[in-house]
Amino acid sequence: MNTLYCGDCLEVLEKKIEPESVDLIYLDPPFFSNRHYEVIWGDEAEKRSFDDRWEGGVEVYAAWMAERIRACHRVLKSTGSIFLHCDWHASHHLRLALDEIFGPDKFQNEIIWCYNVGGKSKRHFARKHDTIFWYTKGKDYYFNGKAVGFKRETGAKSFGGKIGTDKDGRRYQDKLVKATGKYYRYYLDDPKIPEDWWVDINSIQSQSAERRGYPTQKPEALLERILLAAAKKGQTVLDPFCGCGTTIVVADRLELNWIGVDISPTAIRVIRDRLASKNIGNVEMIGLPTTIKALRELKPFEFQNWVIRERFNGAVGPKGGDKGIDGLTFMLHEPIQVKQSDDIGRNVVDNFRAALGRTKKKRGYIVAFSFGKGAYEEAAALKHREGVEIVLLTVEELLSKGAV
Repeated sequence: MNTLYCGDCLEVLEKKIEPESVDLIYLDPPFFSNRHYEVIWGDEAEKRSFDDRWEGGVEVYAAWMAERIRACHRVLKSTGSIFLHCDWHASHHLRLALDEIFGPDKFQNEIIWCYNVGGKSKRHFARKHDTIFWYTKGKDYYFNGKAVGFKRETGAKSFGGKIGTDKDGRRYQDKLVKATGKYYRYYLDDPKIPEDWWVDINSIQSQSAERRGYPTQKPEALLERILLAAAKKGQTVLDPFCGCGTTIVVADRLELNWIGVDISPTAIRVIRDRLASKNIGNVEMIGLPTTIKALRELKPFEFQNWVIRERFNGAVGPKGGDKGIDGLTFMLHEPIQVKQSDDIGRNVVDNFRAALGRTKKKRGYIVAFSFGKGAYEEAAALKHREGVEIVLLTVEELLSKGAV
């Protein structure tokens, strides 16, 4: 428990997690929005790409999601719940997949989460809500709506009836239903369980303290309501698309065990740092790239992040966007260039020397899988001729020596 997996959640769900071992699953997968995000991860200079694109159309996306929903069903206990967060792009397809895999009789709620930020179109009503489908694996499941209930107000005009105390000492107020002329008794000390439309939790604001720059980050209050209502203290929560770790942070605060999965090493690092900032320790991380083969297979921006953040503890993408410089070292702010390729030649060293000159730094680093003879000769010549040191580091050296 309290484990972060880096990898495709389908493989993790099928091979790493025991059947019927999880009490609650919340998943906020990539939406079928066909957008391309430029992400700022807590540092205005760190731009990374976050893709939400699906070649082949919504049917391909729906099939991709159905595989993962089926894998979620496998690891969920017979008394467990799954909450699938989506929007209008493909919600109808996902509802059909949930019906097929869990059964339409296991449907509990279609929760509508409303918010009011962002732009609005002049051609249609503003699309300002997401959908959260709640299904259970069996008919015997945990739900504590009072844990997230609202305090009832006394003397509400709509109630129209008297306020009193019954023989057991419970305070009540009677509500008149005009259509029938009958009164219904509400006990004022019992919290009012929320309806399935939530308008009191807004989305993450630009100045929010919990904001991590993740483009689809959800507020902690939203996850807190779900977890409090559908999981007991000590049970296990799983998030197969854990992004920047909101589910993980909330689960830990509520004394729940948790498992997080994300395919992005950058996301796992962001979660790790977020947990550390809250003094949450004893976290096991599995699947981060540790071999040459795994690093070759990373997406370019993930590879760049691994080099600069994991091995240099540096910052990605300096302000001003100097060409040829991918990041800066931590203390001295020395330029770094990252090449996810082999046999780097003399011309790369020459071009980096020009970029280095614009920063007025006398030392910089080029990282690649291998360098040609010309690159080493040119780096040595520059050091002798100009006193400029360009350090050529292979990925193998970074793996063997750890952080620079």
